[in-house]
Amino acid sequence: MNNAYAQSSVGIVEPKTAFFDEPLFLKSGEVLKEYSLAYETYGVLNAKGSNAVLICHALSGSHHAAGYYSETDTKPGWWDTMIGPGKPIDTNRLFVVSSNNIGGCDGSTGPSSVSQSSGKPWGSLFPQVTVEDWVETQKRLAESLGIAHWAAVIGGSLGGMQALEWSVRYPSWLSHCVVLAAAPGLTAQNIAFNEIARQAIFSDPQWLQGDYALSETVPEKGMALARMVGHLTYMSADKMSDRFGRELRQGSFEPDDDEPIFQVESYLRYQGSQFAGRFDANTYVIMTRALDRFDLASHGKGDLSEALARATAEFLVVSFSSDWRFAPSRSQEIANALLASGKRVTYADIESDAGHDGFLLEDKDYMALVGAWMKRVAP
Repeated sequence: MNNAYAQSSVGIVEPKTAFFDEPLFLKSGEVLKEYSLAYETYGVLNAKGSNAVLICHALSGSHHAAGYYSETDTKPGWWDTMIGPGKPIDTNRLFVVSSNNIGGCDGSTGPSSVSQSSGKPWGSLFPQVTVEDWVETQKRLAESLGIAHWAAVIGGSLGGMQALEWSVRYPSWLSHCVVLAAAPGLTAQNIAFNEIARQAIFSDPQWLQGDYALSETVPEKGMALARMVGHLTYMSADKMSDRFGRELRQGSFEPDDDEPIFQVESYLRYQGSQFAGRFDANTYVIMTRALDRFDLASHGKGDLSEALARATAEFLVVSFSSDWRFAPSRSQEIANALLASGKRVTYADIESDAGHDGFLLEDKDYMALVGAWMKRVAP
């Protein structure tokens, strides 16, 4: 941990694990007889229990949202820019909970976990989980921590879908809901991108129908390609042009020189290889399918306004101008449905060239907006 950042950081954090032996009845009809959730907390729960905030992570995120694991750790949690003392999600006054979703690969029960019944990794046998299932497990985690109400539920992208689900599934449980770069359901184009990524994984000879762990192998090439496809869609065209242009990483177009490799090619290959080394392929498949299947409007028989009519929270909905994966029009759709159902909502479209990743990055206007809005949470 860099001392320069120490004062604005939650500091050294320790991941924890909560075990649940109460069966979890999944939306798919299958049952998890028992499971574990990895989680972290930052700040202190007040005596009234009125300052708890839930952070819901996106596809490749985890429970490690803020802070460092040691003094020498140089990589903070994935949302350290947003969470900490004096930051928009201010841990001087808020108690922040962040958990890893079931089906994940960062400590919660998932496909790479050992099944109690077989003594082997779950692999292909791990059941498909959904956004609705994640909300159920997060509620159980809250109850185990002595929390009966969220001052706010916050999430971006797939995390935003979880926040939306919370707002209609357990409306009395939350006072505020923050939805960043999200959508009430994926478009056909978005589903198609996820399918291309999954097919990349399935086409890897090491996939072995999802049971690669039994052979102590990993579908690295498929995972790397899946990540390259996904990462490409998270960036804007302008950002890629500004960052890479047509610069070559190596070689040239001269006949006798090495084969040319563009900077953007090298960057995507690096991102793919790094991701393949840390993320489980089965989890990627499960997470993308959970994304595909989420449909908030189903709570209102296809009518989004009717679905959100059940919500009682006050909303902040934020989009990013260059996000074409979860376009601003999708956030406007949420905001308009909330207004149509008489809810209190603040909507903002942040001018940004960061694409879908904008919600994860430090942006002056974005940080100021969220920080100002969050002051109304557990005042």
